[in-house]
Amino acid sequence: MPPDGKKKSILLVNPWIHDFAAYDFWMKPLGLLYVGAILRAAGYEVGLLDCLDFTSAPSQFTAALKPPRQRDSGRGHFYKENIPKPEALRDIPRQYRRYGIPPQVLRELVATFPRPDLILITSSMTYWYTGLAETIRFLRQNIPGVPIYLGGTYATLCTDHAAKYSGADRILPGPWDEEKMRILSEYLGSPSSSIQGKFSSWPYPAFDLYSRLGYVCLLTRRGCPFSCTYCAASKLARGIESRSSAQVIEEVIFWKDKLGVQDFAFYDDALLINPAHQIIPFLREVIAGNIGCRFHTPNALHIKAIDEEVASLLYQGGFRTIRLGLETANEITQRETGGKVDNREFQRAVQNLKKAGYAGEEIGVYLLAGLPGQRVEEVEESIALVQESGARPLLVEYSPIPGTPMFEQARKLSPFDLENEPLFHNNSLFPCRWAGFTWEDFRRLKEKM
Repeated sequence: MPPDGKKKSILLVNPWIHDFAAYDFWMKPLGLLYVGAILRAAGYEVGLLDCLDFTSAPSQFTAALKPPRQRDSGRGHFYKENIPKPEALRDIPRQYRRYGIPPQVLRELVATFPRPDLILITSSMTYWYTGLAETIRFLRQNIPGVPIYLGGTYATLCTDHAAKYSGADRILPGPWDEEKMRILSEYLGSPSSSIQGKFSSWPYPAFDLYSRLGYVCLLTRRGCPFSCTYCAASKLARGIESRSSAQVIEEVIFWKDKLGVQDFAFYDDALLINPAHQIIPFLREVIAGNIGCRFHTPNALHIKAIDEEVASLLYQGGFRTIRLGLETANEITQRETGGKVDNREFQRAVQNLKKAGYAGEEIGVYLLAGLPGQRVEEVEESIALVQESGARPLLVEYSPIPGTPMFEQARKLSPFDLENEPLFHNNSLFPCRWAGFTWEDFRRLKEKM
């Protein structure tokens, strides 16, 4: 602690989104909240400014505004305002918007915060960087003179671009580690207690910094054992670190008792890996303890692990949102993109889930559309397989992600400059469109579903 006895303070910031569309589908800045908890445990004062969280603004600031529609769980729409499109997107015939607390309200909210010694801002989608840059300009104007450090997905995957265009004072790419803790401690000039690097030793993420909270995001494992060519998981985490099922149960009970949370969304990239030591003990304890919470899997479950036992435990344990990651029914593409699943395993998993009690429309299956060189017939066949299996296909437009094996192929085939302009990574643009799979083809598929 400094000689004057005052703790150094850090403001965590989750920035605005600029996009054609955005929705709160269990979307909280989990990495930033973990960092905040670690820094708080190390002796720093920590505050949170979530620019997307309309409910965090006092009612006297928002009384004249119509609040966005939200479900009881906290999911729902963000507040949005139309804004001019960036020059790179001027020819896209869709309305562009800022998602989050409007600037005039955010200005009033920021004025209620004590002045921090450092601002840590996170980043998510690479193509949301203009919203990030606007947030940083806003912070410069309303909290002048405070250094701003940037981390997160965009900072990691587009580090040089972020250094040039974000407006941050320093870029901290890669996952949180001891080196980043050292950098912050050295800048703040105050001693901090050591934080062990192991994920299993981290404190719970700082969800208590929210004034209202409809759901909590959970992470049982950092890293992913798969190497899907379209995914950047290996770039965003080093190796694989897991927590015990007992630790996850304790966290669920903690948030339920402390904040009354009933809905929990798992952020794992591969939640069902090693089921005998992870998800099965967790589910058995949930059932035996009659915990009574609702669980959701927006990041998709690993299909191979869904045998009859796992499917039955998921159903009994309160897993309400079930998403499977098939991506494609084309066996060649399955092998070329990582080989994590095949059609027979997928059909078996769906059968087991339905036998456990899930209705077909409750089993959502992600299918990627617009992969480099993909033909529309491949997606049509994938949709047919999912429907024949009695599940619900969910089309997801492919987004080219820098640093992934597929990005180089996408860069060569896309009509957009993917290498130099992250705005073109936006899946809303259908960035790898070509004569064999046009934007009109995709719209036709969506309308038929």
